[in-house]
Amino acid sequence: MGTRQVGRQWEKRAESFLRRHGLTVIDRNVHSRWGEIDLIMRDGDQLVFVEVRYRTSPNYGSAADSVTFAKQQRLMKSAEYYLQRHRHSANPCRFDVVSIQGGRKPEIQWIKNAFPN
Repeated sequence: MGTRQVGRQWEKRAESFLRRHGLTVIDRNVHSRWGEIDLIMRDGDQLVFVEVRYRTSPNYGSAADSVTFAKQQRLMKSAEYYLQRHRHSANPCRFDVVSIQGGRKPEIQWIKNAFPN
């Protein structure tokens, strides 16, 4: 299985996890010139842009640690582009990270408001 397929598999697991916590899916794998937003969901009246990260090992930091400042900036630009094109009524929006760590029994960590917008 290629890395893209593995990534999609973990995104589906993250989506299921977030659905169990009451979020609903608006869109998936939204592309812009700045990158991709893995999941766009609604949590009550908030629109949530979700970055999903997976790492098998913490040897080089956690999965959440891999969401660098530069990645945050690209996500914010992509979200701004999305909002301009789709005119969602959700106010305000937020950025969450779902960090998945481990092999056979992965640990899922949901970080709400992972970075300011």
